[in-house]
Amino acid sequence: MAITQENHRLHQQALHKLLVEFDRVCRLLDIPYVLFAGTMLGAVRHQGFIPWDDDLDVALLRKDYDRLLKEADKVLDSEKFYLQKEYSEHWPMFFSKLRLNNTTCLEKFHPKDEAMHQGIYIDIFPCDNAAPTALGRRMQFLASKVIITKALDARGYDTDSRGKKIAMALCRLLPTKPFLRLAKRGRADSTKVHSFFAAARRYDKNVYPRDWFIRRAEGTFEGGTYPIPADYDGMLTTLYGDYRTLPPPEERVCKQHALLVDTQQSYEVYQGYRDGMTFDVYTRSIR
Repeated sequence: MAITQENHRLHQQALHKLLVEFDRVCRLLDIPYVLFAGTMLGAVRHQGFIPWDDDLDVALLRKDYDRLLKEADKVLDSEKFYLQKEYSEHWPMFFSKLRLNNTTCLEKFHPKDEAMHQGIYIDIFPCDNAAPTALGRRMQFLASKVIITKALDARGYDTDSRGKKIAMALCRLLPTKPFLRLAKRGRADSTKVHSFFAAARRYDKNVYPRDWFIRRAEGTFEGGTYPIPADYDGMLTTLYGDYRTLPPPEERVCKQHALLVDTQQSYEVYQGYRDGMTFDVYTRSIR
């Protein structure tokens, strides 16, 4: 099936279904969060998804993130959704996802653990206390890179880059816990936080005033209202520069985070068939 606007929209509808449940859980537990990155940009500029986007991100301060992982199971609709917690069984990653059961989203990995849930998902990112000095924050950034590289290797990341393959081989030899402690280490009263565990590529786009996650406003997204930073302009400018100006038409294309998205069948249907598959990205329709 071709990657049509209808197929893309069905994927977005599944993502929105996940956001509705995530928001419901957070409101019941009184856990603050914000729409993050391109999702926040979509809320501000489009009052919904960026038309060509195919993912959805939320972010929480670490203390709120930890409480979510501890308490969400009490109220989550586990028949329809699955909370894939960081460093849990079958999930070696440093952040969490909320997955939609009975769907498929095969990413650009060859999973080393066939029991890994691979349903359609939204990303849940923690924001940690930043070190009080610029040097300390740089050290946190470097430590996060080690953690990210180790986790991608453990998950089965596919790459043709020789440099990335060498980096994964080297990081494989390093212990996880010291680097994780360093990346998360920061004073609780720090005025800054970092989102390096959102797989940050650039240091300067991932250090923010803590206040951006404390003072929140309501943003419109796909007909509902969801929390965004009160100073969304400051965060979006940090992330994207002139975010209100649309990119040129040739750049308005989907990044296609997945190899395959099936909004009707479980990922279990596709287990063992990843190698050599020649299907298009989208198939099926949402129920």
